Amino acid sequence: MSALWHFVRTWTLPLAMIAGAAAYFIYVSIPWLDGTHRQAAEAIAVLQPLLIFAMLFLTFCRIDPAELRVKGWHLRLVLLQTALFAAATLLLLCFPDTRWRVLIESAMLCLLCPTATAAAVVTARLDGNAASITAYTMLVNLVMAVAAPLLLPLAHPHAELGFAAAFALIIRKVFPLLICPLVAALAMRRWLPRLHARCAAARDAAFYLWAVSLSLAIAVTTKAIVHEQVHVGYQIGIALVSLGCCLAQFLLGKRIGGRAGERIEGGQALGQKNTVFIIWMGYTFLSPITALAGGFYSVWHNVVNSYQLYKKERRASEPQA
Repeated sequence: MSALWHFVRTWTLPLAMIAGAAAYFIYVSIPWLDGTHRQAAEAIAVLQPLLIFAMLFLTFCRIDPAELRVKGWHLRLVLLQTALFAAATLLLLCFPDTRWRVLIESAMLCLLCPTATAAAVVTARLDGNAASITAYTMLVNLVMAVAAPLLLPLAHPHAELGFAAAFALIIRKVFPLLICPLVAALAMRRWLPRLHARCAAARDAAFYLWAVSLSLAIAVTTKAIVHEQVHVGYQIGIALVSLGCCLAQFLLGKRIGGRAGERIEGGQALGQKNTVFIIWMGYTFLSPITALAGGFYSVWHNVVNSYQLYKKERRASEPQA
């Protein structure tokens, strides 16, 4: 039993991804469930935010509010991310009729997308500083909420979406699930300290809630990829572009964060993305085909996280000299 538990702990994220994809194919292959697809989608749309709120709340209960401060490497990462996004926008301005537009726009979304709210959960699991990456997540979400409405219309004009409307859309999409769990955790710390201490002691609960949420996300991603009527060549191209962006951002983040002694935090800050946001941005501001970048990126960054967790578990199981 201990060997099985060790296997599950080591490979939680890959198992969650496999379970999510398998669940989708099993579900759609059962004829008598055909009439429940809309209800299932509605249930997932409600359940996922609740899971994300719960896992972030438990993670934030373990954060000291005094540690939520912006650091130098945060600013360097934000500047890098904004510059890469601006460079991709400039490329489309210079070559508006390029046949590579879909791939460039897919890369834009991968570069623009802010850090995933769940990054704090994975960072804590990797023994990183959850407070540091939480501060960065709030900062980058705010910066990108301003940068996206300014730059995206240059690459893909939308007459009906001005800066104010786009800014409001992004803020409404991103911030509630980031700010509300933090406020709830701080309020419980202040007024219900005993209950707060119990929540803070649940070290692994947030991670396993994330695994459940990941299974649902992969099921939805699988549906999107299966049903998207896109030429296989474009799908392969978008998959490769999102893979390149994922690996490059993890490496750059680790290098920049590592100079400040926060290598894990830097990698997660730049590499782990809010892929639901990528999909939404593709449908809302660009062309629907680019939303596939979010689905593929979801797979890639979770593969990277799985490998990092595997290395951590392997080091923990090695006998100490």
